[in-house]
Amino acid sequence: MTSPSAPAPSPVEHAEDLGAFVTASPSSFHAAAEAARRLEAAGFRRLDEAEPFGAEPGGAFVVRDGALIAWHAPQDPEPGFRILGAHTDSPSFKLKPRPSTGRFGWRQAGVEVYGGALLNSWLDRELCLAGRLVVREGDAARERLVATGPVARIPQLAIHLDRSANEGLTLDRQANTQPVWSTGEDEGDVLAYLARHAEAPGRPVDPSAILGYDIVLADTQPPRRFGAEGQFLASGRLDNLSSVHAGTQALIRAAAAGGGASGQTLVLAAFDHEEIGSGTRSGAAGPFLEDVLVRLTAARGGAEEHRRALAASVCLSSDAGHLVHPNYPGHHDPVNRPVPGGGPLLKINANQRYATDAVGAAEWAMACEDAGVPYQEFVSHNNVPCGSTIGPITATRLGVRTVDVGLGLLSMHSAREMCHVDDAAALGRAIEAFYRR
Repeated sequence: MTSPSAPAPSPVEHAEDLGAFVTASPSSFHAAAEAARRLEAAGFRRLDEAEPFGAEPGGAFVVRDGALIAWHAPQDPEPGFRILGAHTDSPSFKLKPRPSTGRFGWRQAGVEVYGGALLNSWLDRELCLAGRLVVREGDAARERLVATGPVARIPQLAIHLDRSANEGLTLDRQANTQPVWSTGEDEGDVLAYLARHAEAPGRPVDPSAILGYDIVLADTQPPRRFGAEGQFLASGRLDNLSSVHAGTQALIRAAAAGGGASGQTLVLAAFDHEEIGSGTRSGAAGPFLEDVLVRLTAARGGAEEHRRALAASVCLSSDAGHLVHPNYPGHHDPVNRPVPGGGPLLKINANQRYATDAVGAAEWAMACEDAGVPYQEFVSHNNVPCGSTIGPITATRLGVRTVDVGLGLLSMHSAREMCHVDDAAALGRAIEAFYRR
């Protein structure tokens, strides 16, 4: 039996903390850093992938670029892992090489579309630039996080100049999406501006020392509760920081309570690059999670122990899903119709675009029962193609039983999405119950 933990946060407390997490995470690199900060504050040890891991009990984590994997091992762990998988990235725009452009008195930043962004939602918003710079310092190259204040905007064309805009807005991904950020024909260098805002303890960053960068745009409007009773949360990047936040806090709480009843090692895997297919060294299709799990089991017994552990493991792939849109009900399944406040989603697809099967569904049902929260099933309309998640990728790479779940949203892939605060809190409680089983 595990020891009792402090009462779970209320839905409002969870929503406010989720908002703080999103605000601290304008890029995947910042999301990994914020999760790491919270884990360190809770006593988890930061490890270097280039150093031995060992088999010490307790909590630890590693960061690889914009991804993080954390775990908590009991004193005498049983074979297997209870894994919560999520992703740190969101659809956006990414800075191109030679990004300083402009004409007609406007300075602009050259960007390309990252992932499946709902482009029109990015118009007429005050945006920041955020991510990482790689900077030469002596003979070494160092990473520096950077996040500006509201500096850029993608301005829409006035209705007077396009009378047909309300009949069907079409944006050219190259010509119509380059943000303005300053003025002057020959003034304003994007990289020099970023250098002034970089986190560089002890010294300023020299723009000429920037060797590389991964910079995205992010909406700067703060997350906010709204609705007749404050029951909704509007925020950027709920897909999928809602899961990264819930997983981080659930792991911290479960670890503080002594771990799970199963005696297995608890794992949080927050990958990058899900929105562009996950096929990177820090994405779910890469080797990051497998590398960590192999090293953890190697410290305890080797290849046979590793295979036994995977056979006994289960993964919750937690990613945002869709609530029924009241203005477009015909885009949803006519029978399975998730509603706001009805609980987090169990995501099902006959063609395994989601990895849920009957055994995984039972695992989720029992976790929600233990947490005392409802859940609802999501399945796509047969005429509306289904998206996918890291779930099938994880199941394929590792052979681990995987079930797809997540928070129901409206406006998914918009610059600003929305959810019900009760559902967000219920997701966190269900994930903690999954860890505690």
